[in-house]
Amino acid sequence: MMKAIAALRRRSAPAPAAAARETEPLWFEWLALAGLMVFGSWLLGVRGVWALLLTSDPTGLTLVIIVVFLLGSLWAGSRSRELEQQRQHLAAARAGVGLAQLQGWVGEYLRALDSAPRDSAAPLDLLLEDSHGPHQAAWWVNGIQLKLGLLGKVIGFSVLALHIGQLQSFDPSQSQDLLKSLTSGLGIALLTTMVGLVGNILLGLQLTRLDRFADTLVADCQREGLRRFAPKA
Repeated sequence: MMKAIAALRRRSAPAPAAAARETEPLWFEWLALAGLMVFGSWLLGVRGVWALLLTSDPTGLTLVIIVVFLLGSLWAGSRSRELEQQRQHLAAARAGVGLAQLQGWVGEYLRALDSAPRDSAAPLDLLLEDSHGPHQAAWWVNGIQLKLGLLGKVIGFSVLALHIGQLQSFDPSQSQDLLKSLTSGLGIALLTTMVGLVGNILLGLQLTRLDRFADTLVADCQREGLRRFAPKA
């Protein structure tokens, strides 16, 4: 009898991988990454890099890219907190909470499955929209950074070409002024491209983590739905 009870407990206990997914600290991961970025920003400010970037770009595109990156990162932080809360709702569902008491996306998904078990595609589509829909706009915003950097490159090389086209003759006495005007256009092109690439990489890292967490959440919601409503032989 005791062996049978122990076997039932082992079967009902969650698998180690599933338990690890339940406690995955997405919000803490984002906070750690945000802390590293804040420290890096402070270090760049102490070194004078921010002042150099902003003063070397008269177009203001560098500042626009930085603002877009900050807003996108803050959104990623709020989204990570929301996804972690939805994971907690899923953990409550796995613990045996009734359908009427379940909250969040998993509650809506399971209640929809319960009301229309034959039409399982519609609840899944709604779950995918809740978990992945806002990420599409975020990826578009992430691409904006790269496009703004390329725009800065075009503007910088255009300024460089205009200065070269205005040359009537080369005077050695004016070489210093000429070099200064030429390097200003080249600086716009390189700095905006660099800032756009760095922002695109860092924000893309956050969004990729959100997508992966949302994929796992949807898959686990489907497993819970199959566990509850799969036809028994």
